[in-house]
Amino acid sequence: MFRLGASIGIDLGTATVLVFVKGQGIVLKEPSVVAIDKSSNTILAVGEDARRMLGRTPGNIVAIRPLREGVISDYEITEKMLKYFIHKSVGGNLLIKPRISVCVPSNVTEVERRAVEDATKQAGARQVYIIEEPIAAAIGAGIDIARPCGSMIVDIGGGTTDVAVISLGGTVVSTSLKVAGDNFDDAIVRYMRRKHNVLIGERTAEDLKINIGTAFGRTMPVTMDVRGRNLITGLPKTITVTSDEMQEALSESVASIIEAVHMVLEKTPPELASDIADRGIVLTGGGSLLYGLDKLIKHKTGINAIIAEDAVSCVAIGTGRYIEFLSSNRELGKPREAGRSALD
Repeated sequence: MFRLGASIGIDLGTATVLVFVKGQGIVLKEPSVVAIDKSSNTILAVGEDARRMLGRTPGNIVAIRPLREGVISDYEITEKMLKYFIHKSVGGNLLIKPRISVCVPSNVTEVERRAVEDATKQAGARQVYIIEEPIAAAIGAGIDIARPCGSMIVDIGGGTTDVAVISLGGTVVSTSLKVAGDNFDDAIVRYMRRKHNVLIGERTAEDLKINIGTAFGRTMPVTMDVRGRNLITGLPKTITVTSDEMQEALSESVASIIEAVHMVLEKTPPELASDIADRGIVLTGGGSLLYGLDKLIKHKTGINAIIAEDAVSCVAIGTGRYIEFLSSNRELGKPREAGRSALD
């Protein structure tokens, strides 16, 4: 039975949902995908079961992602997905509805923020706290954000990349761009179509990104065989793709992230910039695991870039610890831009 008054944190990602329960850690990590039977408008599968259906469903069944670029694109489906994940994480025997903190990209509108709050409440939350992703990522990476010291976070998720400088529990300078993991996949699909006249699916593009995706030249190039549909003959075709080709395919998307890092550094007050030069730039999120991205950031900025331990889970862990952070740092007042309670 879920204990009285406990709180949970949800990283409501475009590609993956992670749920953190205090005292237990990450208890759920599943794709943000829902399979729906259009003829009866019923949900057939959620999460990993639904992801397996992507690109492989008959006409009446559609596998959809209810979140796009870090925000809710289908409110009703998001609410049902959240309810499913909450119940799967903590079970149905609730003594009392839990307090839930949920993260959002740093530049969401008030309408988008309210949509996340309302969907989480409808899914079974007693209280909802909204926290911006860079703050959550910093807490999850083990950074003491309450100190008067500059820390720079680059959180590369599925739908958005958030770049922020944090000090005294709040965001000093930040930007959010809709270039991240999903964009990497799309760039690979377009490249394969343009360069090889082969059409591949989302899952194949993701496999290429994970296995041989490259942001900075490798000393030993690697290859991978992929199968797609030849756009000229219409027949299946297997080709060998190199990491150098992946670097070319991803160069534009990666350049956008580097540009965002530059822009935030330019706007950072000198004292905080000095702290960042000493402490380095912390990378979180699944997209930060793209080979050579940390090396490229260091090459372009001259500042050491460090991939956080358990980078994929940082935001979820920080979101789960956020309520605790609020309680122990009351002397700071409410952290600027960090988050707010739905009851405020």
